[in-house]
Amino acid sequence: MNALKQKPVILYTVLLSFFLTFLLLAELTGSKLFFAFGFTMTMGVIPFPVTFIITDLLNEYFGRKVVRATTFLGMVMIGFAYLLIVIDIQIPASPDSPIDDASFERVFANSGLVILGSIIAYLIGQMIDLHTFHFLRKKTKGKHIWLRATGSTVISQLIDSFVVIFIALGKYHAVPKLVSIASTNFLYKMGIAILITPLLYAIHIYIDRYLGKTLKEQMFREAMEEEGYESTIQPG
Repeated sequence: MNALKQKPVILYTVLLSFFLTFLLLAELTGSKLFFAFGFTMTMGVIPFPVTFIITDLLNEYFGRKVVRATTFLGMVMIGFAYLLIVIDIQIPASPDSPIDDASFERVFANSGLVILGSIIAYLIGQMIDLHTFHFLRKKTKGKHIWLRATGSTVISQLIDSFVVIFIALGKYHAVPKLVSIASTNFLYKMGIAILITPLLYAIHIYIDRYLGKTLKEQMFREAMEEEGYESTIQPG
């Protein structure tokens, strides 16, 4: 495989690795609540917004089919994580284990609810993010990365935040509390999405330089033509 063909493979491998790492960490830590700036949030809001940035980058360079496959792979990995948690809970801790069965189950059994909620919410959210991203890219003729990245994230995260919270924490809190936590999570994610927009541009510039002008334009054109968009739309 020559260097030109290796670059897209390496790029996808790096983005996929970050995607799966942040996704699984969001699921496994999401059952912990913390208090910041006068609001209650779930720990999962720290790593989770990164997954939508990565899927926006995958959208940009690889197109909708690759994002669908990546999302499906993420759901499969979450499912495997949930299965392993269920198995691990059934295995008794040894007498000298620093973590007893009750503590382990208290943490990871609730992570299972987060995972279940996330599988449903994330699948819905990512599909909405995917279609919104491509709709905005078509309307802006490939310009204004910030608009399609932030716009698609706003809609998808609104749905994701509420579905996850109501499934994962529904049996522990009343509806007003759930709405408060979900709303705070959503606003936090939006704040992060806006704040890291410059980072998205910086990563985009770095990837463009890594790929080179010819390969970048080829990948962009193929991603657009896959959707039936005009090949005259330029990256930007």
